[in-house]
Amino acid sequence: MCSTNNNKSIGKLLVLVSAALFATIANSSQAEIPDVTNPQVVEAFVDGVVKPTMTKAHSPSGVVLVMKGDDIILAKGYGYRDLAKRIPVDPETTLFRPGSISKLFTWVSVMQLVEQGKLDLDADVNRYLKTFQVEDTWPGQPVTLRHIMTHTAGFEDGGYGYLIADDPARVVPLAESLARYQPQRVNPPGRHTAYSNWATALAGLVVANVSGTDFNTYVQQNIFDVLGMEHSTFAEPLPPALQANMAVGYHYVPDRYEAMGYEYISNFGPAGALASTAHDMARFGRALLNGGSYRDRSILKGETLQQMLDEGFTHDERVRAVGLGLLKRHFGPDGFDNFGHDGATTLFLSHLGLSKAQDLVLFSSFSGVNGARQVHEAFVKSFYDEFFPRDLPAVTPPADFSERAQRYAGNYLAWRGNFTKAESLARLLSVTQVEPQIDGTLLVGKKRYVEVGENLFREVNDYGRIAFQENEQGEISGFVIDGKGVNQMYRAPLYESPGFTFALTGLSLLLFAGVFLRLGYQWSAFRALHGIERNAFSASIALATFNFLFVILFTVAIASSTTVLAYELPTLMKVSLLFPLLAAAAALYHLYCAVQLWRQKCLSGTWARVRYSLVTLCGLFMLWFYWYWNLLGFQYH
Repeated sequence: MCSTNNNKSIGKLLVLVSAALFATIANSSQAEIPDVTNPQVVEAFVDGVVKPTMTKAHSPSGVVLVMKGDDIILAKGYGYRDLAKRIPVDPETTLFRPGSISKLFTWVSVMQLVEQGKLDLDADVNRYLKTFQVEDTWPGQPVTLRHIMTHTAGFEDGGYGYLIADDPARVVPLAESLARYQPQRVNPPGRHTAYSNWATALAGLVVANVSGTDFNTYVQQNIFDVLGMEHSTFAEPLPPALQANMAVGYHYVPDRYEAMGYEYISNFGPAGALASTAHDMARFGRALLNGGSYRDRSILKGETLQQMLDEGFTHDERVRAVGLGLLKRHFGPDGFDNFGHDGATTLFLSHLGLSKAQDLVLFSSFSGVNGARQVHEAFVKSFYDEFFPRDLPAVTPPADFSERAQRYAGNYLAWRGNFTKAESLARLLSVTQVEPQIDGTLLVGKKRYVEVGENLFREVNDYGRIAFQENEQGEISGFVIDGKGVNQMYRAPLYESPGFTFALTGLSLLLFAGVFLRLGYQWSAFRALHGIERNAFSASIALATFNFLFVILFTVAIASSTTVLAYELPTLMKVSLLFPLLAAAAALYHLYCAVQLWRQKCLSGTWARVRYSLVTLCGLFMLWFYWYWNLLGFQYH
């Protein structure tokens, strides 16, 4: 009896000690989270990430601002806004280009007019257009401002050669630009998410038409002036008063920085033409967190901002997508509810993140062709993970996952892509491959995911999530990534996969090369040919020549102009598009010759005719390739 009581007492003691130890560990873990309200702690962390990454990535300038409540915890410039003059970045006066963060000002403008009863989010947007109309591709299913704000209007994407200009002479009035570059509606509205700059610019035009003033003036009077944003503008070129404080964009080439000109986005200005400072962006972010007001100056009603957060679109409630224009992100723990927008131009990459729960504003912007992205990707997520960490329970693959793993396998492409112009070819370079792994995970791109729910997966060593969608037949048709739901992926058919396309294109070019080799070592035999046999061999030479000329010229044009494709298409690329037309004609004539060779039993025998027919098939494949990827004709914008 005494022994039993002693054991019970020892057991109770162990329970109490374990509980105390657990509480101590939990409190210790809580204490280990850095204090985001401590300026020294925040600055030390930001410096530790930003400075070495900027140096490594050759990013010449950047800025970071952290605001908690009404207090600016950190506002710091990095690098130089002008390298030649060695002028350092000043977070209060140095302007950066926030790119698509500009869209938030367009959405606020739209909602201001909704508050005034001048706009209806669910009306046909054509009601508000004066000089052109959105094409009625899907009768009875008009595009509305709600579709536009949730990026579900169904437009294809586009922009090569016209989205951004490096010459102010190429800027045209907004309405003229939108009419000239109207994209095709490739999906009915409300079905798929596909981020659209054109649609956002259209919303800006609606604001201008309904308000009776141009978009830039409207934003200046109804947002910038109200919030005291004295160093912000949509105007291009920059007003003289702001010109001197603009951060210069640079392209780093071996051993030196090349200054780039100011980027003109006026042709689609409401989608990305903003220039602003970190302090001004903090005022705007503070207003969005404070019910639409900043220092008693209001740009929206509190209930309207809540509507922008509550109403929106998602393909799956388990992953975050978009409110009415406000992008919802996966950063931070549950309840952190990060929202805002990122933005990129050719020269700058920026982030505006907001959390009502934490009363937090985070703004960052970095410059440099290629370098800006490296610093942005190194900094933004690491900041949230450091100061607002998320619990990461271990996950293991379900034992029976191998039974259904193959239903997810395949190549996936984004609905945000071009489908009717030559730039549709870029979709081949943006494929995401999904492959089941022997350990029961899915490899999605370069990251491994574990099934945690029906069609729901979580990263093995992180909190990123993916939700797959099914079609009416119960087959996997696409997926969305948590926090990136405005860019839905669809499961691509075999003929849209890089493996299929590049394999058959490579095989075709190999056989075309064989035509040249045969011509070289049988030159005398070729000269002796006559009639259909000579015509047939000449058709092979033409077919091979035209296809090789296209591939070579197109590749050289793209490779030598990677930094200016958004500004203007290189002349060499336009010239290269002549050769698919010639190759198509040669392929059809080659087919005619093949038929004649078989009918007349020409050439040296059956194998020779088979060999010729293989070249014909390659020519026909290339004809299909040019047709499918919109390379027949000069379809570039």
